Amino acid sequence: NKPAGMECSQKPKHHPSVYSLLPTPLRLRNVQSIGRLDADTTGLLLFTDDGALIHRLTSPKRHVPKVYEVSCKHAVTATQVEQLLNGVKLIDDPATVRAAACEITGDCSLRLTLLEGKYHQVKRMLAAVSNRVEALHRSRFGALSLPADLGPGQWRWLSENEKI
Repeated sequence: NKPAGMECSQKPKHHPSVYSLLPTPLRLRNVQSIGRLDADTTGLLLFTDDGALIHRLTSPKRHVPKVYEVSCKHAVTATQVEQLLNGVKLIDDPATVRAAACEITGDCSLRLTLLEGKYHQVKRMLAAVSNRVEALHRSRFGALSLPADLGPGQWRWLSENEKI
């Protein structure tokens, strides 16, 4: 459960590394995070030393869903949700990006599901529909949900029953 204020880098530049939360034996195995979360983004982060698994879960061709709980600066409108589902153009990217799912969860919040992971994608998508991300939390990655009892900065092994 990645807390805010940490970088998903083994050589952090501005904030402490999420790798410092792991025990030394895991760091010595050269585990890698599966995908990255911005320093201010919280939530589900997976680690492995299996390169094929990393590729399988992060390749845009695989369409692995990632679900984000988004707190926005302004009220979320049905028109914004429709735009996110239909696809938006990012300022510095010629491709249109769209949400796989999007639902309003409060006046200024929504749940957004993406099948790819571009740099600052959620923040850039919300900016494209004239809103702004105030807080961002990844609650699901593929079939895995962040356990409610796993506090910020805590980690655990996946059980044999959990599929990724």
